[in-house]
Amino acid sequence: MSLIEHGGESDMVHHWSRDAWASVRANEPVTVAVYLAHGFELLALSSALDVFRLANKAAAREAFRWRTVSHWGEAVRASCGIVVAADADLAQERRYLQQLERPALALICGDEPDEGRETKVLSAWLRECRQRRIAIGGFGSGVAALAKAGMLNDRKCAIHWEELPAFKERFMRVEAAATVYEVDNDIWTCAGGTAAFDMLVELVKLNCGEPVAVNVGELAVAGRVRTGDERQRLPLLRQHGRINPTVVKLIELMQRNLATPLTMADLAAAAGLSRRQVERLFRNDLGRSPCRYFRELRLEHAKLLLAQSSMPVLEIAVSCGFVSASHFSRCFRETHQIAPHEARNLSAGRYLGV
Repeated sequence: MSLIEHGGESDMVHHWSRDAWASVRANEPVTVAVYLAHGFELLALSSALDVFRLANKAAAREAFRWRTVSHWGEAVRASCGIVVAADADLAQERRYLQQLERPALALICGDEPDEGRETKVLSAWLRECRQRRIAIGGFGSGVAALAKAGMLNDRKCAIHWEELPAFKERFMRVEAAATVYEVDNDIWTCAGGTAAFDMLVELVKLNCGEPVAVNVGELAVAGRVRTGDERQRLPLLRQHGRINPTVVKLIELMQRNLATPLTMADLAAAAGLSRRQVERLFRNDLGRSPCRYFRELRLEHAKLLLAQSSMPVLEIAVSCGFVSASHFSRCFRETHQIAPHEARNLSAGRYLGV
């Protein structure tokens, strides 16, 4: 993927006055190195690169340039099967760190298998980038590569909601959240997918100014650009209309207390309402009681841990607030029509759909 060609783009019509454009900082191009691991998510990559392309178009200059990198310089197959060529191998990229071509930002798209040589070399490159004060970031599973390199210890990061339970168990020093994206000390992380678009529009705003960032959203026909602290989802709600803010607040409280289930008295006190009022809000908005919703939330958390971790069933039961493995197994079977140990033996695709 070579640098963007600008043919004809300088003639586009912008939506701001000359005074607004005069305030945009005319910096040197920001060079971005994007590392591709096999099985990376194409949607995240294309979302990111199109932000850079559209920023160049909106700014009518080369605000960003980028190159793709793989371990050996080989073409890399995405999870959807499409193969993407690499511009450089990791050895060359490490040499760039001492040259004018060094990047201002290194982004990791996908994660290498654990304990392999690729992981060790990738971690070494990331540490070198930090030593040279180069910003780093990751999309989706690429965030795990940053964590394995020790880059996220005692820092905030965004993780895809489906991967969050296992990630928290594995990297206990990392402050992981199911937000759209996080930026902590020049470390940019997002959940993957279209969250890469939202995150990098913020990068464009920092480097090119808000008018360019807004124009990128318009050119991409984005309904709106999300802020980093927005939730990726409200769990267990497949289709819903407007949710009462008090219900959202209580759901977030439940998510923070999965291991120590809250009582109706706790929920009512947190909302500043009576038990009956809290019950009515949940039944009106979600069609079930707060207690039932909380149990479903804990069981979903357990389902993700069973699929993504090797934790014993008893530990999963305790971490999800069940008093015993037998109680957990009974509740899990009632909800999913399958026992926890049987679910773990299924393939991930079949299991997550139970």
